[in-house]
Amino acid sequence: MTEISKVPSVLFVCSKNGGKSQLAAGLMRDLAGDAVAIHSAGTKPGNCLNPESVESLNELGIDITGEHPKPVTDEVLEAVDVVVVLGTEAKLEPHGTARFETWEIDEPSSRGIEGMDRIRLVRDDIQALVQKLYTELAEK
Repeated sequence: MTEISKVPSVLFVCSKNGGKSQLAAGLMRDLAGDAVAIHSAGTKPGNCLNPESVESLNELGIDITGEHPKPVTDEVLEAVDVVVVLGTEAKLEPHGTARFETWEIDEPSSRGIEGMDRIRLVRDDIQALVQKLYTELAEK
C-alpha cells in the first residue's frame, strides 16, 4: 500500500506583489522544484513586477517571466499550509489553519543603499529565510 503525501504549500505576501513576495516565490521554486506548491500575492497588488527584482533573480539563473501581481484571495489562504508576510508594509490577518509568519526584511535604503545593490541585499536576505523554511518543510 502506498502512502499519499500532500505537498506542502506556501503563500508569500507583500504589499504590491511586485518585489519581495515575487523574490521569495522565485527563490523557493528554484530551490524546491515540485516539492512545494508556491503562491505569491499582494495585499494591494501593483501593475507590474519590480524590474530590479526580476533582474536580481535572472543573475541567479531564475526566470520569473509570466509572473504578475495578484491579490490575496480567501481561496489561496484556505488552501496553503504556511503564509509568509514579507516586511511590515503588508497587513494581513491570520486566516484558516495556515501557519502565519512575518519575515522582517532588512531595508538597505534606510542606510542609503539604492538600485541593484539594494535589491541584491534584499534578495540575499530573503534567500536565507527561504532556505530555512524549505528545510523545515522538507523535514515534515
